[in-house]
Amino acid sequence: MKPHWRTGACLLLCGLLVWFLADAGTVRAAAGAGLALCGRSVIPALFPFMAASTMLVSLGFGEWASPRLAGLMSLYRLPGPAGAALLLGLVGGYPIGARTAAELHGKGLLTADEAERLLGFCNNSNPVFLLSVLGGGVFGSPRIGVYLWLIHVLSALLTGFFFRGNGKSLGRQALPRVSPCQAPSLFTAFVEGVKSACGSMLYVCGFVIFFYVLASPLAALGGPLGAGLVGFLELFSLTPLLAADRLGFILASACAGWGGVSILCQTAAALEGSGLRLRTYLTGKTLQALLAGGLAVIVSLYLF
Repeated sequence: MKPHWRTGACLLLCGLLVWFLADAGTVRAAAGAGLALCGRSVIPALFPFMAASTMLVSLGFGEWASPRLAGLMSLYRLPGPAGAALLLGLVGGYPIGARTAAELHGKGLLTADEAERLLGFCNNSNPVFLLSVLGGGVFGSPRIGVYLWLIHVLSALLTGFFFRGNGKSLGRQALPRVSPCQAPSLFTAFVEGVKSACGSMLYVCGFVIFFYVLASPLAALGGPLGAGLVGFLELFSLTPLLAADRLGFILASACAGWGGVSILCQTAAALEGSGLRLRTYLTGKTLQALLAGGLAVIVSLYLF
């Protein structure tokens, strides 16, 4: 007998198929808009960072960052190489932090426990999205974008303290490191980085388009409820629904901290084959959304 959740999932998918067939024109238009969004915003924002982050890890960025970021990462009871995923995740955007954590684990620089705890706070929004798309585009103020970015970074760093664990990993025996002679050449790292980024962009854009379609009827609801439901599903679809006011600022901050179900699926795809579980990541993003929303409430008293 099949589990009840499978039955429910099948019924839900059948309902989606009926909707897709009954309203094919609207679905096609939403998919086209999602595809245009990928070409206009998602690919330019993510592809260079995905290629560069893979090249950096291949060439030993984790080993290079280890002594330089050891002090910061010791606050989270994590080894220095974990700082590479945190740094790249804050600069590159979703899902580069998770992807880098999985690559560091695959190279033997992090244990499974360390990588999973790191996943709780290393996967974050692209600064360009917060500063330009939200700050400049929605609120018409780069200054507000800076506040959104600072809140996002602070909420991520605070979230990390909830995943410090018991500290046993600091006393573990050193994991095997990749020796310099095993590092690929610059040309090999470049080719592999671009190939890997191309493959990753396919599934990223696929999830963006699919959830953009799912979010289209929710967007029609309008108001804070519609914006909140859309933000829960897909972050890019949220921007046209946000009002340039205090509530819009709080919603933008909380939804950026959460990332959306679309980002959750992208992260799952990035972790495929790594053996790392999503449980800590899901808990971390929920907590970060609450912290980001709470910090935004405080900051909004000053801004609005």
